[in-house]
Amino acid sequence: MSLPSVLSPFGQCRRTALRTFAGVVAGAAVFWTGAAAAQTPLRFTLDWRFEGPAAPFLVAIDKGYFKDEGLDVTIDTGNGSREAIPRVASGTYDMGFGDINSLVRFRDENPNVDVKAVMMVYDRPPFSIIGRKSRGISSDPKSLEGKTFGAPVADGAFAQWPIFKQVNGLDDSRMKFENVGFPVREPMLASGEVDAIFGFAMSSLINLKSRGVAVDDIVVMLMGDYGVELYGNAIMVSAKFAAEKPEAVKGFLRAFVRGLKDTVANPSAAVDSVIKRNDVAKKEVELERLQMNLAQNVITPWVKENGFGGIDAARFEKALEQIGLTFTFKKKPVAGEIFVDTYLPPHTERMID
Repeated sequence: MSLPSVLSPFGQCRRTALRTFAGVVAGAAVFWTGAAAAQTPLRFTLDWRFEGPAAPFLVAIDKGYFKDEGLDVTIDTGNGSREAIPRVASGTYDMGFGDINSLVRFRDENPNVDVKAVMMVYDRPPFSIIGRKSRGISSDPKSLEGKTFGAPVADGAFAQWPIFKQVNGLDDSRMKFENVGFPVREPMLASGEVDAIFGFAMSSLINLKSRGVAVDDIVVMLMGDYGVELYGNAIMVSAKFAAEKPEAVKGFLRAFVRGLKDTVANPSAAVDSVIKRNDVAKKEVELERLQMNLAQNVITPWVKENGFGGIDAARFEKALEQIGLTFTFKKKPVAGEIFVDTYLPPHTERMID
């Protein structure tokens, strides 16, 4: 037998093996291409910048929790907790994070737009009035009368002023409200151009401290401590996206809860996901902001007992009553028209460990 004839079977085996390997590689490529194609794109808008409170959303991206749910999530920053609502309503974003009280008003003014809240995140709202003792502001709401305020129109806290003033019996006829941009709100208070501002406590307090305002000179009135019985920010979804991709909505919430639990367990590590997206942020500042947010707004006594994400129906009805004190409804809503819990993960998965 000639040498070529002896080697030919091995040559044929080698060629066969190579063809088999190539087929496996090609099959794997098809598999991974298919997996990538299966990722559902989802556009999400935050209420504000990449700061500490955004950590749970960003952790869910960085740890692959959204991908685990078959989602390709893009998260963009926002310009206020009210602005997130029209972004979702217009279809520019599929889901978003915004003020549920502003959503109540928006739906009443736009009855053909069916945006719904699907998970409550801020069980206690961060709406606050922040002033300075050196400008005559104290913990007494009456000290606000006759003062000048920095009041961004798109701010969720300013949106609740009509309720705050009514439940506290304030006369704002001698108050001055300046529509200022978010970037200059705290600087104007720090420089004494205004006496107080509207904002979220965890943002404005820390921003003022970073500008050298003494903590002892800062007064924070959390509206929830002054008779304002409202909820805060919630995750919202457009009617079109919810109808077409309900499993994507459920998957997003499951992934978010995982990110939120990781954030609660280790805020310092979670805030790294913020810092990598915000090159001017300082870790110690954003960590303090996040810890304030978790303690004041997210992990409330009700949440400790009942878990993340849901609402108390009786309390929500009271909130609607308060909104109605200063807002004339075309048609007063019921809770189920604003908030639905059908997309939430099981109750046991939403409990704090």
